[in-house]
Amino acid sequence: MRKRLQQTIKHPFKALLKSLFLICLVFGLAFGHADGALAARSGGRIGGGSFRMPSSSRPYSAPRTYAPGGGYGGGYGGGFGFPFLLPLWGFGGFGSLFGILIFFAVANFLLQSFRRAGSGDSYEEAYTPNPTVSVTRLQVGMLASARGLQQELDRIAETADTDSTAGRAEVLQEASLALLRHPEYWVYAGGGTQQARLTSAESEFNRLSLAERSKFTEETLSNVNNQLKGNIENQAALPGDEIDNPTTLITEGPGEYIIVTLLAATLGKYDIPAINSADDLRQALRQIGSIPSDKLLAIEVLWTPQAEGDTLTSDDLLAEYADLKLV
Repeated sequence: MRKRLQQTIKHPFKALLKSLFLICLVFGLAFGHADGALAARSGGRIGGGSFRMPSSSRPYSAPRTYAPGGGYGGGYGGGFGFPFLLPLWGFGGFGSLFGILIFFAVANFLLQSFRRAGSGDSYEEAYTPNPTVSVTRLQVGMLASARGLQQELDRIAETADTDSTAGRAEVLQEASLALLRHPEYWVYAGGGTQQARLTSAESEFNRLSLAERSKFTEETLSNVNNQLKGNIENQAALPGDEIDNPTTLITEGPGEYIIVTLLAATLGKYDIPAINSADDLRQALRQIGSIPSDKLLAIEVLWTPQAEGDTLTSDDLLAEYADLKLV
């Protein structure tokens, strides 16, 4: 009887202990997953631009000049006004003169047609009010030992003029050059180019930008249209010799990375190669970094992690950047 009573008392305690254990396990898994999800989510951002036709791309229109007989000439091929021909009607020799004028008109038309066909996309860019725009995204995944690159991007963000076309072109060039200088750290890469008309290119550019920015918990440093937010002054200053080679002080854990994303919207058709190797990545970086300022509508340079001590693990990379390829 006593034994049965003891067993009856023990059963509720066992059930309570099992319930507590399950609750602790659930909370542990939930918070453990949350910590992993919140890790390595600081980000930096440099950008700016406007989706308006550059003034240099507007077509030239020659001034209209008054022609004898009341007609107007001008434009790219000149012209003969109808009133100019009217006084010749009915006079002798009109047939031969009219034939000469028709000949020049046809020759001028053919010449302009050949010029348009030869110029191709350039003609479309200059003379179409809604030209083609290329939106390019290029991403590079690097080993976390490339901490010097992060500091270089921080410096660019703090000093760049992102409110002018020349300044934005320089940002894209400097960021591409910084990546080209560290090929030993390249691990992953990916990207591509999409064409859209000017009226819809901005929405495509913003879509790609928001997709990358949404992977950050916080933009800890940004310079967009010369609006600087955040800084790195609160980070520990390194002694003089150590600033020149900051990677000697910081050791990365196994499977930690840095992701840099370059976005560019350019007037006309610009394609980067399919990236399947380090040589393809090198060519793509040179190509995107050499886009002239008069063709560059908007840019963004994004990188993560940005804050000191933050990390991007291999699990984070697989979850957020699954489309990148090994190079």
